Parts: sequence; structure tokens; C-alpha cells
Amino acid sequence: MKGVVRHKTRRALLFWCFLAPSLLIFLLYRIIPLAWNLVLSFQYWSPLRPATFAGLDHYQDLLEDEVFWQALWNTILVIASAPIGMALALMLALLVNADIRGRDIYRTIIFVSYPLMTVAVAIIWRWIFDERVGLINYAARLLDLVDRPIPFLNSFTWALPCVILANIWQMLGFYMIILLTGLQHIPQELHEAAAIDGANAWQRFWRITLPLLRPSVFLAFVIGMLNSVTSFDLVYVMTGGGPGRATEILVTYIYKLGFAQTKFDYAAAVTIVFFVLLLAVAWGANRFSGGNAGAVEAQ
Repeated sequence: MKGVVRHKTRRALLFWCFLAPSLLIFLLYRIIPLAWNLVLSFQYWSPLRPATFAGLDHYQDLLEDEVFWQALWNTILVIASAPIGMALALMLALLVNADIRGRDIYRTIIFVSYPLMTVAVAIIWRWIFDERVGLINYAARLLDLVDRPIPFLNSFTWALPCVILANIWQMLGFYMIILLTGLQHIPQELHEAAAIDGANAWQRFWRITLPLLRPSVFLAFVIGMLNSVTSFDLVYVMTGGGPGRATEILVTYIYKLGFAQTKFDYAAAVTIVFFVLLLAVAWGANRFSGGNAGAVEAQ
């Protein structure tokens, strides 16, 4: 009996020894900074003066901060654009999952956008949308579609859609790989049985493919959404948050508050609101995915 207890104790110690470095890194770089942010959001603090208790003052200031509301709205629009990218990726995944010639080459071409550095992606798309030498303006003038160049990145109307388009393009390869993996794990026998029962291609997609693909859709959405709304470098290189505040998102606003204006306490309050927003979106996506999965099993 003592030998069994000793063996279990050694296994538990070995388990925690392997797990401890990861837990320590998570504690140092995730839990402690988040806890410090939460404490800081209830204080008046700067590097040049001692901290004093502020209560909910910073959060009350948020209610009257027009820049914050603009950045929040832009962030929500970026999150809302994720399903567009996933729909395009699903069509591409269905295409390259079919038995077509050269599909491995197509998969590589589509995926190549994701491993690129975000700064490189931002520079590429800034050149494409450039008013003077940009590819889109050049093609539009060549085809006589416009009389003069369109200042995409300097336009209050076009700047944010341009940033969203660049973000969708970068994430398209990631979405496709996740969805393609999900497609390849769907048993082909289900489609064959449905075809024998008289189901057409659309019915098989809607009743079989899409329900079984929902875990992959949830994974791609959450990771893609987190990557999109934290892509500070894409927005900063393409537009810097401008023109005006047209492309300001919460992560760029937090950077400017903290490092340009040294309002670290107020930036901490915005960070907490941003964190709550991400939790709410992830929770909603999880509930949506779980509810649909339960409905499918019930059928």
C-alpha cells in the first residue's frame, strides 16, 4: 500500500515539475499584469506621483470620451467582419478539399498570407491603396473608372474598410486551414448515405457539413477575432488610427493613452473594458456553438 502511495506521489511531483514552468510564465505574463491593470484602473497614478484612490472616476470619464466610443465602435466592426472572412475561407476550403488538379498548390497560395509579418502585410496593402502609385488607383485610371485618384487611406469613408479588407486577407489562410481540417474529419459515408436518400449537394452541406463543422468554425472565429482586434501593427502602419479617429481601435487608443499621453491609469480602465468585451464575444460564440451542437445531436 505504501509503495502505491509513494508511486502516485512521485507521479504527481513529476507532473507538477513539468507543468510549473508553463504555469509560472502564465502567472508572470498574464495573471499579474491583468490584476495590476485592474488595480491601476481604480487609481490616479503616474510615474512622477504616488498613487491615490480614484474609485470609478476613470470609468465615468469613459462615458463622456468620444474617442473611446469611436474606438469601441471600430473594434466591434472589426469583430463583425470576421464572419465575412470565414465565409470566404469556407468556400475556398470546400474548393481545395475537392479532388481537383493542383489543389496542394492552391492551398499553399491561399495560406501564404498568414505567416507573413503583420507589418509586411500592412506595407503591402498601404501600397495597394496608395493615392499616387497604388495598384487599385492605377487600374481604375487605366480603365477610365475614375477621373482622379481616390485617397483610400486618407478618406473617412474608405479608411476603415481598407484596414478590414487587409485584415481579412491576412487571416484568410488561417481560417481556410482550420476549416479544411474540419472538412477532412467529416466521414464521407455520411454524404454517401444522404446522397442515396436523395439529398442534393446543398442539403448535404446544410444538414451534414455545416453542423459537423461548427467546432472548427468556433475555433477559427475566436482565434481570428482575438488576432484581428489586437493587430495594433496593422492599423498603426497603415493609417496610424487616422484620418482623424476613423480607424482608431481600442488597442491603438490604449497605446496612445499609455505611451504618448502617459495616462497609464486611464489606459488601464480602457484595457479592462476591452478585456470584458473580448470575454463577452468569446462567451457568446461558445454558447452559439454549444447550442447548435446540442441541436444537431438531438436530431
